[in-house]
Amino acid sequence: MSLVTAVCRVDRLLPDSGTIGVTAIDKRPVDGPVRVRPLGLYADVQADRKHHGGEDQAVYAYADEDAAYFADLLDRDVPPGLFGENLRTTGVDVTGAVTGERWRIGETLELEVTIPRIPCGTFARRMRVDKWVKRFTEEGRPGAYLRVVRSGPVSPGDPVVVTHRPDHGVTIGQLFTGLTPEQAQAVLSSGRGTGPGGPGTGGLAPKVVRDVSKVLARATA
Repeated sequence: MSLVTAVCRVDRLLPDSGTIGVTAIDKRPVDGPVRVRPLGLYADVQADRKHHGGEDQAVYAYADEDAAYFADLLDRDVPPGLFGENLRTTGVDVTGAVTGERWRIGETLELEVTIPRIPCGTFARRMRVDKWVKRFTEEGRPGAYLRVVRSGPVSPGDPVVVTHRPDHGVTIGQLFTGLTPEQAQAVLSSGRGTGPGGPGTGGLAPKVVRDVSKVLARATA
């Protein structure tokens, strides 16, 4: 069964040597229910709002299974929130999630998978692992950002049900490692509805449209 195993939000802002000076990556599990709105979990924040947060990156999900993989690799615990995630899941193939697929969590909350997490210097400083950005990237288990389609509460133990999966089949893992022009075109051509991505994008999140469009632009440059 697919479940949320932990709900995490910022515990405190920590000093950071990056350009912002502080980081909100220190997420810790909390007791539910926690309300989730278009900009994320209630009482959660992002310190670097240029690169993090926003409606298309409102919630960050990471799988227990991928956390266990890294725990074995690093020979250390990877507790919920260590990677800065808001939701820790079990039984959900987060890397294999298709961009644009929708998850119903509990009775009300509905989220849509958008893009993979891209590791940054803040994440590396948090982990204190040599060449962490490179290692995390090479393992290909990035976790997924999601946007909020329908607001609602989330609690540990809530079931996760995939209610829609686009036919294009392009996954978070493929987005992370890099798309072919054909895959990029398949994403952009999927569906004919009008949504946040505009006409002809099947309602794709704007961040997905921008990122995937760059692949085609580079291919034709």
